[in-house]
Formats: sequence, structure tokens, C-alpha cells
Amino acid sequence: MKTVSKAKTAKKKVPASSIDKTKFNMKVVTSDVCARCRKCERGLRYLEKMSQPGAVGNGIPCILTKGKAYA
Repeated sequence: MKTVSKAKTAKKKVPASSIDKTKFNMKVVTSDVCARCRKCERGLRYLEKMSQPGAVGNGIPCILTKGKAYA
């Protein structure tokens, strides 16, 4: 019987730098959330854009829902 050996390489663990630890993630929200909130300028612009007839949107990142990525 033949045995086939595969070379196994260990993945190096790279320590997260201080930049990665404070990287912010934001939730993507749609115009209905912006209509209720009405606090940020970006949301108001998006709400105005979505109020046009035939507008199609995928949402925008909400600055009010940001959090630390590696807390």
C-alpha cells in the first residue's frame, strides 16, 4: 500500500495591529430607518434621493450604529 503524505504548512498567527483593533463597522440601513431617525446629514440626503420616483437603493452605512470590530 502506498501512503501519500501531504506537506502541511502551519498558518502564521499575525497579531492584530492597533489599527485593526479600532476598525469601525457600520450597519447598512435603508431609507425607512433614516426616515425615523433624521439625525445625520448622510441619512437625510439618502432619504431625499429615495423619495424620487423610480429610485432604487441598497442602503447606506449608518454612522450612529458603528462599533469596534475587535472589542
